[in-house]
Amino acid sequence: MRQILALVALVFLAACGSKAALEPAPDAALPPAPFGAEAQPSAEELLAQQPQAAPDRTVELRRRSEEREDDPFDLPPE
Repeated sequence: MRQILALVALVFLAACGSKAALEPAPDAALPPAPFGAEAQPSAEELLAQQPQAAPDRTVELRRRSEEREDDPFDLPPE
């Protein structure tokens, strides 16, 4: 019985998450605007990933076995 009650409590706890827009706490403010910026970025703009943080994949995965090219940096141990 306790296991079922705990499971129900976890389901309700997981379902009570908020989907509202992010805003700073009432007594806090957003970080200062970057040097040279004309406007203060919003919370959503600050949370957006830059292209360097999540680059697109440019290499196609190999579908079959192929001979590797000679690697000049693959040296035996000394």
